Amino acid sequence: MSSESKDPPQLFTPVTVYSLLACGVQFVVGYVLAQCWGRKCSAADRWVMVWLFYDAIVHFTLEGPFVYMSLIGTVATSDNIFADLWKEYGKADERWLHSHPTIVSIEILTVVLDGLLALVLVYAIVKDKYYRHFIQITLCVCELYGGWMTFCPDWLDGSPSLNTSSWLYLWVYLVFFNGVWVVIPGLLLWQSWLGLQRMHQAEKMTGKKLK
Repeated sequence: MSSESKDPPQLFTPVTVYSLLACGVQFVVGYVLAQCWGRKCSAADRWVMVWLFYDAIVHFTLEGPFVYMSLIGTVATSDNIFADLWKEYGKADERWLHSHPTIVSIEILTVVLDGLLALVLVYAIVKDKYYRHFIQITLCVCELYGGWMTFCPDWLDGSPSLNTSSWLYLWVYLVFFNGVWVVIPGLLLWQSWLGLQRMHQAEKMTGKKLK
């Protein structure tokens, strides 16, 4: 029995292009907001704020609609611009198309908690609040935990939901866009470690001078 040859699906479509452009626009908006709000902050903290604004924008404007669509139906059955974006990502990870309970649970927490923590951290940096590193550590741990719980259960099952057949799906959608939420929180945890270390050393020096 002969099988008909089918043309491979087109890798780059208009949706692919405007999905990637949307991510770029979100980053630009985050950069502009950081420059406006962080005029009096150090260069390092302004870059931290770029990430935080970008983080909050993604959580609220991209993952927020995903949660809504997943609670009233699925991405696969939705028909709007946000559904198109998630259907594009769903080519790499099909769980996002069908309201997978683990994914939706993580995203509810991500949108509500991580998005708000990112904005609280912006305020703490701008106003130089004492709780800055507490919020920063909490946010980073939440982001890392979300990434772990997104992929570890699927890896343990042999990654049946992941499509790594093309460089776009593997290296851009899966590795890059998820890896960013591992690398940057890791760097911010290191920054908080050093910041707390400096504060502890300064407190010890102050105590010695008072003796």
